Amino acid sequence: MAPDSPSQQRARLSVVIITLNAATQLAECLASAAFADDIVILDSGSADDTRAIAARAGARVVAGDWPGFGVQKQRAVALAANDWVLCLDADERVSAPLRASILAALACTPSHMAWRMPRANRFMGRFLRHGEGYPDWSLRLFHRGHARWSDDPVHEKVLTDAAVGTLAGDLLHESAESLETYLAKQNRYTTLQAQALAARGERATWGRVAASPLVRFFKFYVVKRGFLDGLPGLVHIAIGCFNSHVKYAKLRELNRLP
Repeated sequence: MAPDSPSQQRARLSVVIITLNAATQLAECLASAAFADDIVILDSGSADDTRAIAARAGARVVAGDWPGFGVQKQRAVALAANDWVLCLDADERVSAPLRASILAALACTPSHMAWRMPRANRFMGRFLRHGEGYPDWSLRLFHRGHARWSDDPVHEKVLTDAAVGTLAGDLLHESAESLETYLAKQNRYTTLQAQALAARGERATWGRVAASPLVRFFKFYVVKRGFLDGLPGLVHIAIGCFNSHVKYAKLRELNRLP
C-alpha cells in the first residue's frame, strides 16, 4: 500500500507483470511500482532468480505455461486482487510524474475506466523522443470490468469500449538488450505477425511488400521528426522499415505467391 496515498482514499490498485528470466530488470520495475496495493507476477518458467527477486519484493508469484503475450497478460489480470490494474513489463519503470498522475486518477471516483500513458523507449543508450519511439501511447491502466487484453500472440493491445483518459508522466522502457538480441526478437515478431495476418485471410501484394517500408519511413522519420533523435533514431526507423518489408514478404510466402 502506498504510504502517501492510503487505499481508503482511492481505488485499490494491482500491478501485474508477466516474466521469463527477468532477473536483471525486475527489481527496478518492482521498486517503481511499490506504491500499488498488490503486485502479482505470472512467470512462465524462469531459470534465473526472477521468482526469488519478486518474492523478496513482496509480490505474489504464480507459475504458468506460455500461450502467447496477449493471453498471458490477460491471465495475469485475472490473478489480480483488485479490479484496477496497471500492466507492466519487467523492463519498464513508472516514473515519479506518472506515479503521481496514476494516484490522482484513482482518487475518489475515477473519471475514466481506462487510461493511456506516453512510453519513452531507450534505444542504443538514449531515450527516443520523436519518430515512432515517442510518445508510443500505451493503454496500461484500466478497470478489468471494462477492458481486457487481446488474444494476439505478439503486439497485443488492450481492448475497451470505454472512453480512454490520458495520464501525464512517462512509462520508461529501459531495454538493455543488444542490437543482436533486438534484431533476433524482431525476426520472431515479424513471423508471428505474418502468421496472424495469414490466419485472418490477408494477402501481401507486391505493392504492399515494396511500399510499406517507404510509407513508414516518411511518416516517422520525416513527418514525426525521427531525425531529431540522431543516429539511434535513424537505426530505429531503419529496423522498423525492414520489419514492415519482411512481415509482408513472410506473409506472401505463407500465401504461396511467387
